[in-house]
Amino acid sequence: MKKEIPHLPNSELELMLIIWEADGPVTRSDIEEKLVGHDNWGPTTVLKFLSRLTERGFIHCESLGRRQMNRYTALISEEEYLEAESRSVLGRFCGRSMASLVANLYRQNTIDEKELDELQAFLDETRRRQK
Repeated sequence: MKKEIPHLPNSELELMLIIWEADGPVTRSDIEEKLVGHDNWGPTTVLKFLSRLTERGFIHCESLGRRQMNRYTALISEEEYLEAESRSVLGRFCGRSMASLVANLYRQNTIDEKELDELQAFLDETRRRQK
């Protein structure tokens, strides 16, 4: 059975995206350099979000030396989180039916013919590999 991965608020997800993109340990200042459009997020705010992510088991915090610089490493991969979020959305909104999800997106003009063609090509390729 897969472990339960909690949903992240947008602010914490934004930090996780930066950590995942780094693909290795990062410092708070590394993260702050990548934050775009968050002039009101000072070091204290970023530290608060990093602390929450650590408490929730998304990242590991390692203290380095006397300067109290911390390095943060992802404990949950982006793929694991995406899978958990996909299952959650599918279950909550579409009764666990992928067809219902795609049909709803199409009816709402959220996806177009080109994207449907890409989805069909993906399905065809997946079936071909399974044979």
